[in-house]
Amino acid sequence: MRGNGGAPGWDPQRLPRQDGSVAVVTGANAGLGFFTTYALASTGMRVVLACRNRERANAALRALRTRLPGADLDVLLLDTADLASVRRAGEQVAAYERLDVLVANAGMVHPPRHRTVSPDGNELVLATNHLGHFAFIQAAMPALARTTGSRVVNLGSMVSRLMPSQLTDLQLEQHYSGARAYAQSKIAVQLFGFELDRRLRNAGVGVSSLVAHPGYAISGNTPRVPGVNEPTWPRRFADSLQQLIGAQGKNRGAEALVRAALDPAVTGGQYVGPRYVVRGAPVVQAPTSASLDPALAGRLWSLSEQYTGTSFVL
Repeated sequence: MRGNGGAPGWDPQRLPRQDGSVAVVTGANAGLGFFTTYALASTGMRVVLACRNRERANAALRALRTRLPGADLDVLLLDTADLASVRRAGEQVAAYERLDVLVANAGMVHPPRHRTVSPDGNELVLATNHLGHFAFIQAAMPALARTTGSRVVNLGSMVSRLMPSQLTDLQLEQHYSGARAYAQSKIAVQLFGFELDRRLRNAGVGVSSLVAHPGYAISGNTPRVPGVNEPTWPRRFADSLQQLIGAQGKNRGAEALVRAALDPAVTGGQYVGPRYVVRGAPVVQAPTSASLDPALAGRLWSLSEQYTGTSFVL
């Protein structure tokens, strides 16, 4: 990856130029993905918006090009809940001449009330937030591996500090709740992100894997973007009250993902999030001990291969 060196401090308003580099951001049409894409594209990087809905992706493209005339942007259809879509998109990305950054951002924040399964029979939240990215990153690895200094950024969550899980019921076939589905999927994402970095290092593959979390980032505190982020007045009012407990906008939450993607002073295996956990400038933090458990991560890796029909060997 091209950068301007590891200067002390990190200013989200003064990002290092990345001309000639390429990034893929999943779920780039809204929320954290949109603002991550905007920041990366502002550096001169070519950014591919990997989205499941072409109409929404095109709306995001229009908004981005209005704000960044001349930005190098493209769309890739990807539904992380559907492994057939993941395989098709993965094959396209694997053929890229280079891939400097893959931001695994797409996800389901509001789980269904009752347990639902993906087209492949996996619990839907797990499939969307973790399993699809597991298979997509595996498929994209050839392009990442031939790009010096490339990075994978996995979207974790502060919920990993609030709801511990040993992933004993990964598919939630025994006890389902929306809150548990979301928390468990994000714990899985963090375990995978750190385990991926360990395996890449052990295999001598020059790709880094990091985990970033956005704190408590909500739509109502986020700048209005026509066609992308248009919360109703009641939603804005309700969300503005949550500023009292530290909520920030998704534009600020995206700063952690951007720093993990671009800062040459941040290295593989590190965890980036807001300084004050729920909000603030992005800094390197200590993840939960469960997120770093190699035995638990190894079991998750094996189950992820089983559930996706993927052999992820480095």
